[in-house]
Amino acid sequence: MAIKVGCFALIHPFSTLDKQLDQIKDLGIKYADLTDNTDGACLGSEYGFTAVASLDANPFDLKRMFEARGITMTSVCAHANLLDPTAPWRYGTEQIIKAIKIAGALGVKHVITSEGDPKTDFGHRLDDDEALFAIAEKLHAPLEVAADYGVKILMEPHGRISDSVPLMERLFDKCNSGALGANLDTGNLWLGGGDPLEFIQKFGDKIEHVHWKDLGEDFIPQRGRLYGCGMSVMALGEGVIGIEEIYKSLLSKGFDGYSTLEIAGEEAVKKSLAFLKNLGAE
Repeated sequence: MAIKVGCFALIHPFSTLDKQLDQIKDLGIKYADLTDNTDGACLGSEYGFTAVASLDANPFDLKRMFEARGITMTSVCAHANLLDPTAPWRYGTEQIIKAIKIAGALGVKHVITSEGDPKTDFGHRLDDDEALFAIAEKLHAPLEVAADYGVKILMEPHGRISDSVPLMERLFDKCNSGALGANLDTGNLWLGGGDPLEFIQKFGDKIEHVHWKDLGEDFIPQRGRLYGCGMSVMALGEGVIGIEEIYKSLLSKGFDGYSTLEIAGEEAVKKSLAFLKNLGAE
């Protein structure tokens, strides 16, 4: 089987989720993540200028929205803030559990999260042991729920812990859960100072999903100092990350699952899709 390529449902700004999916369908792409989401209602979605989905929505309305366009939902994104103190306005344990329940109801196997970059002095002052405890504590209940729902939480490189192979290894040990796996984000990991090839060699059996993005030379001075960069506007193969070598390394480890273009702009998405298909993706 080949690696399957999907798309973030955020190709263009100021466009609702259904319109994003229309664009994905028009590009001939059959897979997509449920990308941006929040609790309750969202004014931007109500008034037609954002693609945010509600975690409190009827999951089957979301399923019908995807299926009407022939698109398979491959994961539910639940990128969180797991280092700052718990607060009602911070995306964390409660939201991850809601994402798991949506995924479980729809038969989607993966919920993708990360620790994120702390926004408070409290989060920035945590040493490695404290940060690992904070992440593991906030993931403990979601991992229990995920196991019951037959869903896996995939930790994505998007912070100082998850961008480090040794610290990610410690996190897997600390969580000690079969419901925890990895989502390789090629751009985030490289930008945070990690090595995607080392990550694949170490966690190849845990990688169950991939987010693709490439970055240009202008990011080199920020490498190791910036954790995550949202979406790339550059097509795969045009940057400095070495996407082809990463792709081949994944194949060598037997990866043949879903992957997602985390790329904004229709032309960049088209070029990236062609790049991966030329390597044998579907």
